[in-house]
Parts: sequence; structure tokens; C-alpha cells
Amino acid sequence: MNRRSILWSAVSALGAALGASGARAATEVSASSKLKVAYHLSDADKVHFVLGNIQNHIDGVGGPEHVTIALVIHGPALKAFHSAQANPDVSKRVGDFSQGGIELAACGNTMKAQNVTLSELLPGFINAEKGGVVRLAELQSQGYLYLRP
Repeated sequence: MNRRSILWSAVSALGAALGASGARAATEVSASSKLKVAYHLSDADKVHFVLGNIQNHIDGVGGPEHVTIALVIHGPALKAFHSAQANPDVSKRVGDFSQGGIELAACGNTMKAQNVTLSELLPGFINAEKGGVVRLAELQSQGYLYLRP
């Protein structure tokens, strides 16, 4: 009976040590790799909602240094980002996101359709020349998770 107690204690201690080691390794891996997320925005009525989601995402992970985010905009939603008609809240958020390292991609096809250039959009945008949906596919092929709120 004493042998069983000693053996059981040894096996339990080994299991606890291995479990703690595995948990520590999992934490180290997740801390060193940043989640990559692509947000898709095309609906004009969802502009504020999506920008709020992105801010909540950044806040939820502890800041922009803990996540890699790309926002791809096409269709009617792009009008909200025209410098001439952007409201102050959208302008501020875009500026903050740009400074935080978020990729802001405007669909090249939509830019042509709306007759707008990069210089006429809020600062920080890049031109997704092949199109917004192509840029989304490229990001997904690079391991980005796709979100369309």
C-alpha cells in the first residue's frame, strides 16, 4: 500500500510538472505571435459600427502592438472616407488607426467609380489597385482572419 502511495504521488507530480510546462509553452507561443485580422467594409451604414469594432478589438488585446489589423473598404462605404465629406469622428479614428499601424486599403475599382484619388481620401490610405476583394483574398492567403461585421 505504501508503494502505491509513493508511485501515485510521483506520477501526480510528474503530470503536474508537465502540465505547467505545457501551459507556459502555450503562453509563450501566443504572446510572441500576433493575431492578424482583415476587416471588410462595404456598407455605408456600417462605417461607425466597423470603426467601433476595430477600436474594441485593439482595446481588447491591450493595444495596437498586440494585433495586426487591415481594413479593406470598397463600395458605398468609401464615400465616408473622402476628405471633403468625412465627419470629425471618422477622421480622428482613421488618423489614430493609421498611426497605430493599421493598414487602410481603399478599393482601386471603387476609387475609379467614385472618381476619387488617394490624395482626396483621408490620410493613411493605400490603393488596393487590383480591387478590394482581391486585397481581402491576398490577406487571407497570408494568414489573416476575415471579419465582416
